[in-house]
Amino acid sequence: MVALHPLWLWLGYDRVEGPIRSVERYVKSVLFDCRMCGNCVLGKTGMSCPMNCPKEVRNGPCGGVREDGSCEVKPEMRCVWVDSWEGSARMRDGSGMHRVQLPLAQSHRGQSAWLREVRRKRDQRFYSEGG
Repeated sequence: MVALHPLWLWLGYDRVEGPIRSVERYVKSVLFDCRMCGNCVLGKTGMSCPMNCPKEVRNGPCGGVREDGSCEVKPEMRCVWVDSWEGSARMRDGSGMHRVQLPLAQSHRGQSAWLREVRRKRDQRFYSEGG
């Protein structure tokens, strides 16, 4: 996606937001039951979306995980954070689980996290090169 930055810039980020968001929503909802919070941390949470937690806890379990690994709020549901820890153990670099995640920016809900990440990496590259 970052390699496509010149194309997104030429077309205009605002103009590509809708189509990219639609593709992102479809792919991530099928694979990860994504909630399109716009602040994606899948790569830091073992590819398990913390927004599926009924309490939307973004930094580890709430303390109400049942002995069998189910959620205290929805006992029929497996705790998102049990899945996160297991998923991070299978990842090449699962160290993201040990970092505190920023609070959810409510203004990003429904927006493309992919495009936000492209912009972040572009800016990071630009400023690290002294531009």
